[in-house]
Amino acid sequence: MKIIVPVKQVPEVAEVKVNPETGTLIRDGVPSILNPFDEYAVEAAIQLKERFGGEVTVITMGPPQAKDALYKALAMGADKAVHMTDRVFAGADTWATAYTLAAQIKKMEFDLVICGKQAIDGDTAQVGPELAELLGIPQICYVRHLEVTDDQKFVIAHRETDDGYEVVKAKMPVLLTATKGLNEPRLPNIMGIMKAKKKPMEVVDAQTLGVPEDEIGLKGSPTTVRKVFPPPKRSGGIKLEDVSPQEAARQLVEFLAKKGAI
Repeated sequence: MKIIVPVKQVPEVAEVKVNPETGTLIRDGVPSILNPFDEYAVEAAIQLKERFGGEVTVITMGPPQAKDALYKALAMGADKAVHMTDRVFAGADTWATAYTLAAQIKKMEFDLVICGKQAIDGDTAQVGPELAELLGIPQICYVRHLEVTDDQKFVIAHRETDDGYEVVKAKMPVLLTATKGLNEPRLPNIMGIMKAKKKPMEVVDAQTLGVPEDEIGLKGSPTTVRKVFPPPKRSGGIKLEDVSPQEAARQLVEFLAKKGAI
């Protein structure tokens, strides 16, 4: 079984800051990590490889330092990596990102593509579904439980919905997006970290990819981010001090009544 896992390097959420003048994320000096939802995807792929055999390839599109995310996935147990890096790729929205990834994946053999449900820096959850459409394969999103039939021809997935979950069966090749609860990603051990540096990592630029430059990166993006800003900080609320419990309860009921809550 051949499995491809697209991953992304993202800023550490606790360290994210916004430039008040430009309205963009400040990435300089901010630590980066492998997108947490992508870790569930990598773990799912490795577990399937351990059961059925085969090969897991991780792929990312990003600057030179994005290879660190690939190394972590390789240390977890992936077999090889593809690093798509070129200044021409910069500024891509979700569509241009999916288009670029699809152009590379079409050159590869695969039975499954497993993505994280979304990246924590953008939270759009669009790249996975767009990638499936561009590859022309079925998609099952928000997967929290996954099975593969013994003949390795079908997947049976439990996908989260607003009302519970659905059980969906699809013939491979198929694209899945992994959500929290699918598994518990393993921590790379020392041996895995040492082996990661020796595993194959292909580097792909725009010329190697062979697609028109006006269809990738900023030029190929039909949408742009005008501004990024943090949500307003929550106020401390209303505190009832130096009053009896009975008086506090009376004031609380009065407040809720004015708000129409009761």
